[in-house]
Amino acid sequence: MTEKKQDPEENEDVHLYQRLADRSAEILQEGRKTIDEALKKAGDEIASGGDFTREQAEKIGNYIRRDLSEVGRKLKQSRDTVITAAEPHRLAAGVQSGLAKLLNTAADVLSDIADRSEKVLEFHTGEVTSPGTLTCKACEKEMRLKSTVRIPPCPSCHKTTFRKSY
Repeated sequence: MTEKKQDPEENEDVHLYQRLADRSAEILQEGRKTIDEALKKAGDEIASGGDFTREQAEKIGNYIRRDLSEVGRKLKQSRDTVITAAEPHRLAAGVQSGLAKLLNTAADVLSDIADRSEKVLEFHTGEVTSPGTLTCKACEKEMRLKSTVRIPPCPSCHKTTFRKSY
């Protein structure tokens, strides 16, 4: 609703509400007054100016108290929501959960890399390889190769799969 459509009494109440709220805020900023004390002092000052009666100021003061109470309720609700969301044990559990997922993923990736590296280092009887050390995967007997050769079976257990190191 615009001010032009309001009747004079409504417009007067709106004006008084704003003056009372503004002056109460100033009084609260000046010192240690409660909201009720600030509203009473502001109402007394405005009423003593003669523009409004003490009854009008009290009526509008009740509207301001109502609105401030609602704002306070909403702030408390918001604070409680933030506290619940930011509870240390919830945050710690969230961090631990995230860290566990990260470590499990890292372990999976590292395991995959290790498996691929092992595959690259796996040699079989009959293949040709350069100098290095072949370790039998069955009995762990080492064969030290000094030149390029075709890989023979393991001299100890006769198995055919080796791991190469250089």
